[in-house]
Amino acid sequence: MASNLIRNLFSQIHKRFLQSSATLSSTPPVPDIRTSLSPSSFTVQFLVDSCGLPLKSALSVSEKFQLDETNPQTPQSVIQLLKSHHFSDTQVAKLIVKYPKILRLKVKNNLQPKLEYFVQNGFAGELLGQFIASNPSAIGRSLDSQIKPCFEFLRSFLNSNEKMATAIIRSPWFLQVNLNGIMRPNVDFLMKEGVPSHGIERIILFGRVLTQNPKTMIYAVNAVKNLGLEPNAPMFVYALRVMISMPTSTLEKKIEIMKNMGWNEEEILKAFARFPYCLAFSEAKISNALHFYLNTMKLEPKTVVANPILLGYSIEKRIRPRYNVLNVLESKKLIKINIKSLLISEKDFQKKYVDQYIPEVPGLSEMYLGSKESKNIYA
Repeated sequence: MASNLIRNLFSQIHKRFLQSSATLSSTPPVPDIRTSLSPSSFTVQFLVDSCGLPLKSALSVSEKFQLDETNPQTPQSVIQLLKSHHFSDTQVAKLIVKYPKILRLKVKNNLQPKLEYFVQNGFAGELLGQFIASNPSAIGRSLDSQIKPCFEFLRSFLNSNEKMATAIIRSPWFLQVNLNGIMRPNVDFLMKEGVPSHGIERIILFGRVLTQNPKTMIYAVNAVKNLGLEPNAPMFVYALRVMISMPTSTLEKKIEIMKNMGWNEEEILKAFARFPYCLAFSEAKISNALHFYLNTMKLEPKTVVANPILLGYSIEKRIRPRYNVLNVLESKKLIKINIKSLLISEKDFQKKYVDQYIPEVPGLSEMYLGSKESKNIYA
């Protein structure tokens, strides 16, 4: 009976299909969409067919951007130019979604000279497509009044196209900020304060430091100097980067945490001068690290002050597993714990404190590797 029901069902479906086919065959043919496109549908079809956008993305773009259907040559020439510069299909689609106005740019007098200039200054091969697709506003900047002056300014401190490309990739804002109102005054001030040329190069490669308001730069430089670092000191540029990256209130909270853990101001300044990034870590990371070193390992505050990089290590993934091994070895009078054991490389620690003592302490390797795989709580 079930088989009869199935046969009847397929029979009905077949009849309906034949009826639908007859209806369709008597329907007048649908006109070619290319001959009856509205501006909106022309834009959508071009975005899908020539730019590789999914229909949903093309519809979204077309709500705010329309192509001139009487001039399809311009957007088509843009796509051809991008492909000739090794832009991948994915990069083209990404670029068009972010900056559809590029399809209206004149190739010969606008887009082509800009792309060629980027190529001549370090953005060769796939790097060009990667950068422009991620930072499409760069291509909308004026070549003569913004792009070239920025490159020329950076070139006076960076001695290779590779460094130029690295700096702009790290901080595409260089192409957007006011060169004469922000970047140049900041560099002039830093040089006047005594930052050497190699320090300026490092600051440029940091990225956004130079794009700060000049008033912010002046405040940050003075703040670092007040913490005991002079502009010609090797660590000054790193301290400046840290100072610019956080509000004063956050810095004060971190200093207060250190004070509450027994450090005085002089010790904090010494630690900052040795390793400025010690104040860049989160409040929780600083607090947890100091608690472990001072309360669990019973290290003297001056020991951590002399080695502030300790604050940057993961307690659960690096320090606690090492401490567990060292504690066992010390309990068996095989070693005496010293700070260097926390600073050496993973390979050297494994060789010196684990592999060497496996005969005397069976299971030492398993204990060390097991504790390293424990959940990271404080990092």
